Amino acid sequence: MTPTPTNVAQVAQVIQLAVAPVFLLAGVGAFLNVCAGRLSRIVDRSRELEPLILAARGREHDRLLADIRILDRRMALVSRAIFLSVLSAVLICSVVVLLFAAGLSGAHFGTAIALLFIASMIAIGAGFAIFLVETRLGSRAVRVRSHILAHEADPDD
Repeated sequence: MTPTPTNVAQVAQVIQLAVAPVFLLAGVGAFLNVCAGRLSRIVDRSRELEPLILAARGREHDRLLADIRILDRRMALVSRAIFLSVLSAVLICSVVVLLFAAGLSGAHFGTAIALLFIASMIAIGAGFAIFLVETRLGSRAVRVRSHILAHEADPDD
């Protein structure tokens, strides 16, 4: 297949087709920023707990150990959400490349473009679902202990 000469109108049309996936890519990037921020906070909290666990004994040790196990699970979930989001971004980039390749060469990549876009939506959808699980796990893990809630200050004399 010989490449066909392109004119400015063809390039402009391809750019118009590529704008929507590029905006989607920006949204995925914003989501990745949120995930990276959560992962950073989870890692920081686990690093704070590590020396406390080693120094604690009894019920306090068990409570801290349970906390760090939840943090470990949350780290794994956020890491999976990040992986799927990056996969989605790579697939979106492939869609844009194929849109340009098809528009400039006249090749027929419609099926490949559609399949890549579907795969990208599946990946980002799975990433969102895993992120939802992580946020639910995080919100359930943050509980104020009942003896703190029941605590009353000593009256002033």
